[in-house]
Amino acid sequence: MNKKDIAHFRRQLKLNNDLLTIREIFNVYIMKESSEIYHQQSMPFDLLEEEQKELFMENFKKVLSGQLDQKLFELKFQRDVEDSSQLILHKGLLSDKEEWKEHMLELVEKMLKDKQYEMDMVVTFIRGEYQRSMKRQSEESDEHERDTVYAHSFILCSMNKTQDPKNELLFDYVEKEFKYNVVVDPVINLKAPTSGFLFPCFTDNASDVNHVLYSAGKAYELDYHFIEEVLNAEDTMTAAEDKIVFEEIVKKVAGEQMNTETLSNVYEKIHQVVEENEEEEVPTLDYKDVENVLKVSGVEKVEREQVEAAFETVIDDKTYELKASNILPKYTSKSINIKTKVADIKVSPQDLKYVRQVNVDGKLCLMIEVEENTVIEGFEMIPEALFERDRETEEAVK
Repeated sequence: MNKKDIAHFRRQLKLNNDLLTIREIFNVYIMKESSEIYHQQSMPFDLLEEEQKELFMENFKKVLSGQLDQKLFELKFQRDVEDSSQLILHKGLLSDKEEWKEHMLELVEKMLKDKQYEMDMVVTFIRGEYQRSMKRQSEESDEHERDTVYAHSFILCSMNKTQDPKNELLFDYVEKEFKYNVVVDPVINLKAPTSGFLFPCFTDNASDVNHVLYSAGKAYELDYHFIEEVLNAEDTMTAAEDKIVFEEIVKKVAGEQMNTETLSNVYEKIHQVVEENEEEEVPTLDYKDVENVLKVSGVEKVEREQVEAAFETVIDDKTYELKASNILPKYTSKSINIKTKVADIKVSPQDLKYVRQVNVDGKLCLMIEVEENTVIEGFEMIPEALFERDRETEEAVK
C-alpha cells in the first residue's frame, strides 16, 4: 500500500459512510498478571451506541496514522510457518460469526505467548467491507464514479492499554456537599493504540493477501515479537535504518568527506527518481542505481564492483534495494541540520548548494550564499569583503 491508499481508507472510517460497512466488533480483555483472557465480547457493530462507534472509529484512525516505514509498515508474510497468521486471517475474512471469533482468539493466543504486558490490555478486532470507487476514464465519459466500485473485505485490529482511573473530588448539588469519588473501573486508552494491523493490504485496487499493514505504537518503535510471532511476518527496515545504510555505503565508496555541492547533487538526483515514480510503486535504488547517482553527482572513480562490495559489507545483501523516499531528507523543507560549535543551521536539500565550508586566514568558516542582506534582531548586517581584503594583502606582499 502506498500513502494514498492508506489515506483513502483512513478517510472512510466515519459513521454513516456508504463506502464502508463494519459487520462485527470483537473485544478481548487481557490481564497483565496472568497474561490470560479475562473477558471477551462479540457483537454487531451497529448495535453499539453512537458515542461508542465514534470512539472506535477515532481509535482505528490512530492505528492508520503516521508515515510509511516510520510508524506504518507493509510486511510480507513468512512462508512455511506452522499455524500461519496469514491463513488464520484469511479464514477469518471468509468465516461466519462464530468461526471468525475463534480465528481471532487464535491470534490473541499468539499475542499472549512468551509475552508479559505492563498493563491490562484490550484487543479489538473489526471485520467489514471497504468499497473504492473507480475514477472516470475521461471528462467526456457519462459513467458515474459510483457505478463501478472495487470491494475489499478487511480485518482491522487495535491493541490498547488500560490506565488506572483518577480519584477526584466532586460536589453533590443535591446534598450540597463535597465528596471523594473513588472509581475502580480501568479506563481503556483508545487515543493511543500500542499496536495494530490491517489485513489484507490494498494494491492497485486489488486485495493483497500476501502482505499485512502493521502499525507501531510510536514512530521507529517496532514490536518485533508482534511482527514475527503474532503476525508471522518478515522483519523490515525502518526509514531511519535505510538512511543509515545508504550513508554507510556512500562512505565506503566515496570516503568520509564530501563537499556540499556533491552532496546536494546526490539529493537532487534521488529527488528526481522519487518525482518520476510518484504515481507508481515506491521507487527503490539497488547497487547499480547508487553507482549511477554517485557518478552523475560528481563523485570520482566510482566502480560498480566497489558499490556492490559496499552493499555486501554494510547490509550483507548485494541485491538489497533502498527506498528512495527513505534516504532523502524532506526536499523542500529545512530537514538538514548543520551543527557547529557556534550555531546550528537548518537548510533544505535543494538549498544545500548555497552552503560552503571555506578557509579564511587559516580558519574554517561556514559560508552561506544569500540573495539579500541578512537581518538579525532587526538589524541589517553590513557585508564584509573578507576575500577582497585577503587579495589586497597578497598583492601588497608581492
